[in-house]
Amino acid sequence: MSHGRAEESSERLVTGYSGRLLLAVSLGWAAIQTGRLVLSPLLPTVMDDLAITEFQAGMAFTILWGLYALCQYPSGRLSDNLTRKTLLVAGLSLVVAGFVALASAPNYPLFLLGAAVVGTGAGLYPTPARALVSDLFVKRRGQAFGLHTASGDIGGAAAAGLAVAALALAGWRSAYAPVVAVLAGVALALHVWGREQYVRPEADRDALVAGLSDARATAGRLWTNPRMRWLLLAYALYAFTWQSAAGFLPTFLRAAKGFPAGLASGGFAVLFLVGAAVKPVAGSLGDRFPRAGVAAGALVVAALALAGLLAASGTLAVGVAVVAFAAGLMAYPPVMQALLMDTFPDGSMGGDLGATRTVYIGLGSLGPSYVGFVAGRVSYAAAFAGLLGCLLVSAAIVVGLARSE
Repeated sequence: MSHGRAEESSERLVTGYSGRLLLAVSLGWAAIQTGRLVLSPLLPTVMDDLAITEFQAGMAFTILWGLYALCQYPSGRLSDNLTRKTLLVAGLSLVVAGFVALASAPNYPLFLLGAAVVGTGAGLYPTPARALVSDLFVKRRGQAFGLHTASGDIGGAAAAGLAVAALALAGWRSAYAPVVAVLAGVALALHVWGREQYVRPEADRDALVAGLSDARATAGRLWTNPRMRWLLLAYALYAFTWQSAAGFLPTFLRAAKGFPAGLASGGFAVLFLVGAAVKPVAGSLGDRFPRAGVAAGALVVAALALAGLLAASGTLAVGVAVVAFAAGLMAYPPVMQALLMDTFPDGSMGGDLGATRTVYIGLGSLGPSYVGFVAGRVSYAAAFAGLLGCLLVSAAIVVGLARSE
């Protein structure tokens, strides 16, 4: 057997060492997403229970996503200097504590504190998880990223069903109990299956100075690359749209389209069910064709579908628009993740990915506050019309990059 065939045969997606770890980190990501996204269909009930406004609800999402973004570069850099296993297990442990705090918060300030802990813990997880996927897969990297990112969409779809069940049985706070149980199990699985050792970070002045120097060097290296600057801008506009939709789509469907609560939650679930189906396909297309072209096509579909969603009035038309919007929106991440990983040196892959994620997720975290602000003063339709503008600009940038490839 040739070296190439031997390498490809070791990259098993569902069995063997690589398959077990891919399954574990993907299940962990699905559970994190379930816990974060279940808040969206629960939001009207949470707002009533805590007596908060649309803008205050948006601020909770922004704090969660903003701290999540701020942890991307440190977690990636630490996973390069320490081990992937160290960061993954630490992140899962902190997320468990955060969800417990969020579910037990009796008032808005403690609710924000829980969101902050969840955001910090979740921020330690995805960059080393994606770096681990890249360590394990080379020939099948696009497929592996497609499966891994699709697990988050399965978590989003599960969030919709979990919200309905929790509200029917024991209230919104009970939704976090199964999430905590799954996350604890994944942490245990990674502890047992992972071959890496735990490494403690050095907490001294020299390490801090070296870390700041590495951060400046990483920022300078990425910023001096014109193509990377345009990619970051396009991804930030996409993230702004995605985080806004993830936070407020069910409320938008209820307020702007007159959907009842159950149907609005169903529309939210469709967003992620479609995503789970299209992401592996998009990842495979990105392995076969130029990645920038595939990403550009996904954004164009998402922009056209959002325009249709804003114009649609009937239930069927709105449903079709949501499906098309989900297909375009969710096809984008696995292709762009693989494209970014292709551009990073192996020795700094985790840190470079973390730095770029800090930028685009951090800017995107302002999206929910924007939607809450505009919706509270104008309407949800006006807020989502602004998201259409973000998608159109992002699509134009990626189309330009695809044509220059």
